[in-house]
Amino acid sequence: MADLVDLCAAAVRAARDGEQVEAYAEETRRTQVRARGGEVESLTSAETRGVGVRVIDDGRLGYAYTADPSPEEVEETVARARANAVLSTTDEGNGLPSSDGARAIPELYRAALAEAAVERKVSLALELDKAATRSHEDVRKVEQAAYGDAVSRIAVASTVAPAREYARTDCWCAVSSLAERDGETQTGYAFRLGREIDELDWLACAAEAAERGARLLGAKKPPTARLPVVLDPAAAVAFLGVLSGPLSADAVQKGRSLFADVLGEVVGSEAVALVDDGRLVDGPAAAPFDDEGVPTSRTTLIERGRLAAFLHNTYTARRGQALSTGNAGRGGYRTPPGVSPTNLFLVPGRPSSTELLEGADGGVYIQEVSGVHSGANPISGEFSVGATGLRIAGGELAEPLREMTVASTLTDMLRGVEGVGSDLRFFGSIGSPTVLVREMMIAGA
Repeated sequence: MADLVDLCAAAVRAARDGEQVEAYAEETRRTQVRARGGEVESLTSAETRGVGVRVIDDGRLGYAYTADPSPEEVEETVARARANAVLSTTDEGNGLPSSDGARAIPELYRAALAEAAVERKVSLALELDKAATRSHEDVRKVEQAAYGDAVSRIAVASTVAPAREYARTDCWCAVSSLAERDGETQTGYAFRLGREIDELDWLACAAEAAERGARLLGAKKPPTARLPVVLDPAAAVAFLGVLSGPLSADAVQKGRSLFADVLGEVVGSEAVALVDDGRLVDGPAAAPFDDEGVPTSRTTLIERGRLAAFLHNTYTARRGQALSTGNAGRGGYRTPPGVSPTNLFLVPGRPSSTELLEGADGGVYIQEVSGVHSGANPISGEFSVGATGLRIAGGELAEPLREMTVASTLTDMLRGVEGVGSDLRFFGSIGSPTVLVREMMIAGA
């Protein structure tokens, strides 16, 4: 089986004079275990391996890919990408990056995970299931307990930049608990990420899922009012996920961003600092270079409430007369690069979550939101989403609330941020601490 770098080299050798050719190669081994009721519900293992090729000639771009190829098949893929380029239109934004010098991040790969036995992964999923039901008297079963991991390797080479590669390991666990009392059922979800199994605090994950479900039992609709709101990190991340689109230079250039014409202007309170950092090792999406080989970096998007930058790949940077921020991202070797966040997060502040609750007495703690991506408009920023949570009384969480609707705009919410907690957590590639918003419309009964 040919090495990934050798496969990329085969593509580069197949380039004709005047062409730019890039090869992106990846191989990934994934395992996932789902457990419920003390039994393994499913165990899946999959391996993928392939190469995607971009050919650019006179501003025309062609793309083609191949799965598990030999060097000869990679050369054939270059020929198909070349044929596709002939059919495309000229675009001055098409071009490959020539940057080099990406510093390695050896902490991304853990041999312990790559060598871990399947039996240990199955055991962890089963123990997650048991631990959740033992964590709270009202939680007697789980909807699902799951463990998953991936061992990956990436390589990129082109006619204008040397080959580079890196390896990474990623693992996660998740629990969805079912809390029951007097015929009522509430769910609670918790999630943990790590580089190897020993980094996963799965007992805390199980306990958190049980607590989040049990504390919603007996929930009632609140009266409609404008109130202070404290966003749980998971709820805050849901809103940041919507913000990540408008902060892409691709959305800006296509006129699909609420931030298109406000670069340099104030879009949030001074408490808001939003950063994308591809080299943050504690962030799950850290990498030495992006998916077209540009070194990753730290980009401050919003600084003390002021919009400071957008996320770029090479294409948007060329069109916008800017520099790539190292945010080229792909859905795998089958797709050409777009613009994607790496580790996008609100910079944590000094207050604890308890201190933020004390500053929102009489308000609402939002534990979970639903329908954010369908209920939020990335162009106007308007949103109306469902939520569950708890009343805040005396600086503590009080009676549970359900069937609420939270309505505002993304910019009004950013401007209303009065405090950002110290408890930064990542849920996938996006992270946030607890966030206090001065006032939001809560619609209930």
